[in-house]
Amino acid sequence: MTFKHLSMTMAVLCVTASASAATPKLGIVYDAGGKFDKSFNQSAFEGAERFKKETGIKYIEVQASSDTQAEQVMRGLARKKLDLIAAVGFSQTQAVQKVAQEFPNVRFVLIDAIAKGNNVNSILFKEEEGSYLVGVAAAMASKSKKIGFVGGMDIPLIRAFACGYTQGAKSVNPKIESLQNMVGTTAAAWNDPAKGGELARAQFDRGVDVVFAVAGGSGMGTLQMAKEKGKLGIGVDSNQNYLHPGSMLTSMVKRVDLAIYDSFKQVQNGTWKAGVTHRGLKEGGVDWALDKDNRMVVTPAIEKKVNEVKASIINGKTKVVDYRAAGSCPV
Repeated sequence: MTFKHLSMTMAVLCVTASASAATPKLGIVYDAGGKFDKSFNQSAFEGAERFKKETGIKYIEVQASSDTQAEQVMRGLARKKLDLIAAVGFSQTQAVQKVAQEFPNVRFVLIDAIAKGNNVNSILFKEEEGSYLVGVAAAMASKSKKIGFVGGMDIPLIRAFACGYTQGAKSVNPKIESLQNMVGTTAAAWNDPAKGGELARAQFDRGVDVVFAVAGGSGMGTLQMAKEKGKLGIGVDSNQNYLHPGSMLTSMVKRVDLAIYDSFKQVQNGTWKAGVTHRGLKEGGVDWALDKDNRMVVTPAIEKKVNEVKASIINGKTKVVDYRAAGSCPV
């Protein structure tokens, strides 16, 4: 390595050793759900923890309880001259956009939204693909032919989950009924398990026997209600099958943990790039979960069908409509 190249690497990574011995300064900002939401934020936390355990490199973590606070804590981290700040959640988009412009030498990773900047990598997931798979499972497991969906905050991202879920279910049975409710329209919708449970109860009263909870902390109430009523629940983001073994049909896993882990590793080894990254089934960004906690409720027929559909989506034979791109759901 020439002195010129070494100097450039040192400038970019803000370290005092060679690039091969880089010890990046890293940070992560959780959204209102908090890092122990057993879902989205916790997945991000687990990715950061995996990186720390493997490399011995620590990171700074903070939680933003509001959009305004997100900007404040992000700016505080940027002032510490961190090499990378990971912002977990679409609600931090404006904060990343603003702070990234103020600190061009600090890199930012934004999960679930796009922010512009030569120092920003926006990571988007194809939630509709994973949701399609659990929709297939739900339709096959449902005896009443009525399935439910409880979303957190009513935004296009959550509508994309619901739309993919319904598409998958109707691919199995075009006449299946899909009931949908959202917890709310503000960030508080992610932290209201009582409301999540109430919405699920109302759906069960109308005949639903499988419910997909995409509501952060509120989803805990939905899944608990499914257990209490003897119905089936579907988890989201993290593998939530362990929460209620035997009453969890599956979980739509969204690998936020890998997105955070990979981003930290890329900064460490000098391969990090700005831009927009899409992660779907093909990229290992989303999937369905099958393990010891739900094996008893997933029949061989369901497993076979879901895996066939998964392969069909990956090879391009089955197309799943993204609600966000289409502006509406086709089913």
